[in-house]
Amino acid sequence: MSDIASVYEAAPRGATEERGHAPSPAIAGRFRIRRAHRAALSPRIPYPLSVVLTASGFLLALLVNIVVPQVSQIDVKQGRVGIFLLTGQDLYQGLLIALAAFYVIVGLVDARGASRREKYRSRTQFRFAMGVLLALWDVTGTKFQTLPQPFFPGPSQVLEPFLSDGSYIALNTFYSIRLFTAGFVVGVALGVVTGVLIGWFARAYYWIFPVLKITGVIPAVAWMPFALTLMPTPFIAAMFLLVICSWFPVAFLTSQGIQSTPRMLIEAARTMGASSTYILFHVALPNAVPNIFTGIGMANSLSFLTLVISEMMGQPGGLGYYIDQAKAWSAYNEILTAIVIMAVLFSLIMRLIEVVRGRLLRWQKGLVR
Repeated sequence: MSDIASVYEAAPRGATEERGHAPSPAIAGRFRIRRAHRAALSPRIPYPLSVVLTASGFLLALLVNIVVPQVSQIDVKQGRVGIFLLTGQDLYQGLLIALAAFYVIVGLVDARGASRREKYRSRTQFRFAMGVLLALWDVTGTKFQTLPQPFFPGPSQVLEPFLSDGSYIALNTFYSIRLFTAGFVVGVALGVVTGVLIGWFARAYYWIFPVLKITGVIPAVAWMPFALTLMPTPFIAAMFLLVICSWFPVAFLTSQGIQSTPRMLIEAARTMGASSTYILFHVALPNAVPNIFTGIGMANSLSFLTLVISEMMGQPGGLGYYIDQAKAWSAYNEILTAIVIMAVLFSLIMRLIEVVRGRLLRWQKGLVR
């Protein structure tokens, strides 16, 4: 752990909770606010009932799918999963059962800790509402098709492409993940290096920051004609666009974090004989970590947007390419399938960023809301 982290970490938990002392009034107040905020979002209901309500939302959607008759005429497609021949309805029902079972298991595991129980309980209403919305979507999109068709197909129709084009969807998903990872990682790395240079060195700020301000406001897709013309392959061209859109927010916020390092910490380190290099990597850079992760979150959103656009315009594969193909055939259920996959991937990447951020900034617990 860095020096600045150890300074900040000294008070909230190590000196209060783990050693048995009463927390300071400021820290205790923060924890009371957090508990009150969570309690306001979720009424105080017994924990076993929270688990039951969470699962009952998805079971309600399953019951609606089974009981409500199919009034509108739809094309039923089948696909083989192993030795089983399934339809979209079968896959949808299996998904609802899997979601209900998953949240029951998570509820049983989270019952062991008080904080995990509170977190699980705070999401009860949202999960139940998800099940109700799935049921309404099934009724209006599949059973009666009151939604405009074929633009808003039901959930079972959205799942059908996984059965009929599962391998093709997996191939395009892998292409998007490979392209996103390459561009995003390189862009974030360059952004951190650029931000450190701008924030710490006055000469670098003089020469580089004006370039950052000018190029940063230009949308990455505006560089697409130049990228497609100058880059040797479409993959490298799309990767260049992802690097551009990831580089700016990370570089800008990293420089802001470096420049906002409290002078008191810098002077204290110098008084103890620390060199400029040591202060940069052990004081200024740790102070900029929250800003860096804010920039990474922004870069993630911009990169996903640029990823889809670049794949629609010149890439030989990817989810954006899959959407463009489906649009040509007016297969709107396949378009929604790709959108669902992108939403899941984006959520997983954001979750991974949050886990890494929480690990690196664990010294902030009790200091910030």
